[in-house]
Amino acid sequence: MATFLLEVGTEELPASFVSDALHQWQTRIPTELAELALTPESVRFYGTPRRLALLLDGLPPRQPDRTEEVKGPPAQTAFKDGKPTQAALGFAKSRGVEVTDLEVRDTDKGAFVFVNQAIPGRAATDILSELIPQWILSLEGKRFMRWGDGDLRFPRPIRWLVTLLDGNVLPIRLENGSMVCVSDRLSQGHRVLHPAPVTLRRAQDYAETLRQASVEIDPAARRLLIERQVEEAAKSVGAVAMVSPALLDEVTNLVEWPTAVVGQFDPEFLELPPEVAIIEMESHQRYFPLRQPTDDLALMPYFVTISNGDPRKDALIAEGNARVIRARLSDGKFFFDADRAQPLDAFVAKLETVTFEEQLGSMAAKVKRIGAVADHVCDQLNLTAQPRQHIRRAAYLCKADLVTQMVGEFPELQGVMGQKYALHSGEPEAVATAIFEHYLPRGAQDSLPQTLVGQVVGIADRLDTLVGIFSTGQLPTGSSDPFALRRAANAVLNIIWAAELPLNLARLLATIVGDYVQDSSLQVKAPEALLTQLQEFFLQRVQTLLQDEIGIDYDLVNAVLSARALDDPLDVKDRALFLQAMRRSGRMDRVYETVNRATRLAAQGSLDTQVLDPSGVIDPAVLEAKSEQAFVAALNALVPQTQAAQASRNYDQLVAGLEQVAPVVSGFFDGPDSVLVMADEPAVRQNRLNLLGLLRNHALVLGDFGAIVKG
Repeated sequence: MATFLLEVGTEELPASFVSDALHQWQTRIPTELAELALTPESVRFYGTPRRLALLLDGLPPRQPDRTEEVKGPPAQTAFKDGKPTQAALGFAKSRGVEVTDLEVRDTDKGAFVFVNQAIPGRAATDILSELIPQWILSLEGKRFMRWGDGDLRFPRPIRWLVTLLDGNVLPIRLENGSMVCVSDRLSQGHRVLHPAPVTLRRAQDYAETLRQASVEIDPAARRLLIERQVEEAAKSVGAVAMVSPALLDEVTNLVEWPTAVVGQFDPEFLELPPEVAIIEMESHQRYFPLRQPTDDLALMPYFVTISNGDPRKDALIAEGNARVIRARLSDGKFFFDADRAQPLDAFVAKLETVTFEEQLGSMAAKVKRIGAVADHVCDQLNLTAQPRQHIRRAAYLCKADLVTQMVGEFPELQGVMGQKYALHSGEPEAVATAIFEHYLPRGAQDSLPQTLVGQVVGIADRLDTLVGIFSTGQLPTGSSDPFALRRAANAVLNIIWAAELPLNLARLLATIVGDYVQDSSLQVKAPEALLTQLQEFFLQRVQTLLQDEIGIDYDLVNAVLSARALDDPLDVKDRALFLQAMRRSGRMDRVYETVNRATRLAAQGSLDTQVLDPSGVIDPAVLEAKSEQAFVAALNALVPQTQAAQASRNYDQLVAGLEQVAPVVSGFFDGPDSVLVMADEPAVRQNRLNLLGLLRNHALVLGDFGAIVKG
């Protein structure tokens, strides 16, 4: 077994490409090696801003020999009168065997010629020589470049190549026009701390040799080192570091030998909103902000930067970075002061100059639509005057900060600055909070809006976006969702569920589509088809959220989903959770067989699925058996339990009723007084099918048991 090293040396790579490239290799290379029967004992991937590397430990020297069965032409074509034809001779020649090695075997499609061909394994060096250029040049990413006079493309110019099998160089050439990069054992150390070339004697020594040249090649080790250094640096000034995982990942791939350096800025900038100072430090300068130990958002006038330079020059590095952040914070203070020179509502008129979407008009038009949708939501929730007033005001102001100087410079602060400017302008706190909250959740792990005003405006904003973009025909596809419509629909449902808002989403969508039709500037075509698309889209999101996020079994989700599921999204979730609890407790088994059997047979009848009361659909005159009469009595007793369960969404009552009915139905089917459902007499048959249909309908209030898989 051998150890193989591949190192691709480059100019400084973008940080995002380092992690993306290593992920692509991790996905591809072990699989390819396994398919080629060259599985190593371990595969390790390394990366820094100047290199991507792969280390294969325990690599077999060659593939094992194998025997491959190859199917040839039909026997009647290969042999005539017992003698091989040209078809047999050609097949044998193509496989490198003699005609006498061919065998005739019967298959489902007749007799064919076969040969068991021994295929010797290839040397690992030969296979690697073919694979390495593919591994390098098949990497994908953004903003690839060309250099020199060749056509080779990579995020940055490739400057060296190391390919070692144990201690031997595996010759590889990468040609780029007149420039040729030939593999060697020469690598490069840290650009500042070890500028001389590094000679790698053996592949096994790679990591330690590079560390001696001030390069930590392992991203995980580098990340941990940065975390520890940042924590210690913060402690040195009595602070706690604010470490964003995304920033930590980025900085890890910006340095090869990290050194944490504490810098300082003028305390006067602490008067800025902490979000502004934090985003200035994190987004623009890749600094880690420091806060007071007792307050999560009380910043201290310090930061930590991760240097890739000479640790002996830390003081100089700190001073230079302090000058840079001072300029950045000065800009932020200027934007903040300039924006606050006028009230927030003064910016609303400027939204006319911002396009929301070409066919849907300006952001000002969108704000007007958000207000209208918010009114519809308020109507459904039967809200009183004061929350309605706050909701209308928040809807009017929710996008105003988009045209402020601060948000123009830092789009990530939308909503954050709107809240602060609203408070500064004297708006009610409920309005200011909603301006921030209506953007929540901003991602999968983000929190949901906590106030009713924020919830309503957030739902209204997203529903307008969904209806608007769908009306333009720009529906999301499997691989593309540029307007994040799936995330918007997920947010609407999660807000409804978390806040327990009793909204009829189907009616709300229909009302909004109607508003769009009435607006001549929007030119909506085929509103019925638009509404159907929106409803189907939301049903898909309900299904995905229940299965993937909440963890409900797929068949139970199918049982609660129907065309009317959007009439009461809260109820759909409650019923799915209840069915899941029933299955886990074993309670499902007590009613499943009875209800499922009734559901299957009821499908042969014609009873409407909304009917629950036996009166009017059961004819007492044709009840022939005691089991039928007992069935009717049990259904009559079940009606109030089902109606109570519907009203309170307490399905325990309904299931308790079904449990009581189950033995009665079993007697109807299989007891000593059982009956034949499909009786010859039409009236009797219809009566019995209606009995089963009524039981099915009561169960349907909870879910479609016909969709539930037993066990």
